[in-house]
Amino acid sequence: MIETRKILISGCSGGGKSTLLTALARRGYATVPEPGRRIVAEELRADGAALPWINPHAFSLRALHVARSDLDAAESTKGVVFFDRGMVDAAVACEHAGGRAYLSLLAGSRHYDRRVFLAPPWPEIFVTDAERRGSLEDAKAEYARLVAAFSELGYVASVLPKTSVADRVDFVLSGLGIGEARHAGR
Repeated sequence: MIETRKILISGCSGGGKSTLLTALARRGYATVPEPGRRIVAEELRADGAALPWINPHAFSLRALHVARSDLDAAESTKGVVFFDRGMVDAAVACEHAGGRAYLSLLAGSRHYDRRVFLAPPWPEIFVTDAERRGSLEDAKAEYARLVAAFSELGYVASVLPKTSVADRVDFVLSGLGIGEARHAGR
């Protein structure tokens, strides 16, 4: 029986995670979009306040809930599922916003495959938009918090190379020891 393998792509805001997930989806892999972007889009449409620049604590708690729902939904997918951010990102953001410690929010368990992929700060591709308003310096600080958290939680982090999207896809697939023919099916 093929089990669900949950692969987390995390790291620096504006580091190319979503672009990488889009390329993985084009190759036939199951992907889950970033919780934060979905929340921001909803909150902006509804004139809500659970936004990282208005109420970062409420935003991070909501992101934690969405990431948990994403994990639960992925259980019905057999094979590899790639996540654009997830529970660790949300828990670290929650602690940074003055909430509970990320270790207590995650209950000491590993929710994703032991190997995670981190997009490093990459000033040449970093841009802000209506949904990402933080500065590059904010993104670098976030990245440092995530690197420390993944290490403390026992994950093995592979830093994505600053190269083409196709090369990043190949790096991820090679790092996981999977080939093109072994993608997830619903």
